[in-house]
Amino acid sequence: MNKKLAAALSGGAVLVLALSGCSGDEVEDEGKKTEAWAKTFCEQAKPSFQKRAGAQQTIISTAADSKPADVQAADSKAFQDIADSNKALAKAVQNAGVPPVENGEKLQQDAVKELNSSATAYEGLRKQVDALDTKSQQKFADGLKGVADSLKRIEKMDQDALAKLQTGDLRQAMAKQPGCQKVRPSAVPTTTSGPAAKPGGSASPSAGASAKPAESAESAKADESAKPSASASGAPE
Repeated sequence: MNKKLAAALSGGAVLVLALSGCSGDEVEDEGKKTEAWAKTFCEQAKPSFQKRAGAQQTIISTAADSKPADVQAADSKAFQDIADSNKALAKAVQNAGVPPVENGEKLQQDAVKELNSSATAYEGLRKQVDALDTKSQQKFADGLKGVADSLKRIEKMDQDALAKLQTGDLRQAMAKQPGCQKVRPSAVPTTTSGPAAKPGGSASPSAGASAKPAESAESAKADESAKPSASASGAPE
C-alpha cells in the first residue's frame, strides 16, 4: 500500500558529508571559525535529522497489506514530523549565525527560506493524506499515487535546501561533526502500519490492484474503525 511513497523517498534528504583534506597556514584561522559554526549548527540540528530519518523509516517499513486507515495515520504523522524537523533545521541555521564563508549571509538566508518552504509543503502533504478516502482500497491507492508525485517534488526542495550548506570549507567542517553525519534508525518499526521515513512513498500502482476488488461492507467497516497504528518511532537514518 505504501510502496510508492517509499520509492519517492529513495533520495533521502539526510546530510551525508564527505571529508576532504585542506591545508595551508593562511586558512587556519578561517578554518577554526568555520568549524565553530559547523559545531554550533550540527549540535542543534542532530535531533531534527534523527526525527526526519525516523519518519522516513516509518513510511518505508509500512507493510504493503496495511489497512488504508493505518497507512493514512502513519503517513500523516510522518509528514508532520518532517515538517516540524525542517522548521527546527531552519531555526538551527538561523541561530548558528552567518557562516564564515563566501556569500555566507545569502547562503544562510536561502537555506532558512527553503527549509521553511519545504516544511510548509510537507504540511500540505499531511493535509492531502488526511483527505484521502480510506473506505475504498482502490480509491485510497489512487490517492496515494498523487501524494507520491507531490512528495518527489518536495524532496527535491529538501535536497536543494540542505545542499546549500554543503559547499566548500563548510562541507568539510560539517562532515567532522557527529550531529551532521548520516544517522540510521535505532530500531525498525514492527507495526504493519507506519509510513514515514524518507519523504516519498506512495501506494504503488499495484497497491490498488493487489487489493481485493470486491470489498464487503464488513471489511469497509474494519478499515474505517481501524486504530491508527503509526507513530513514527525509529531513530534517524
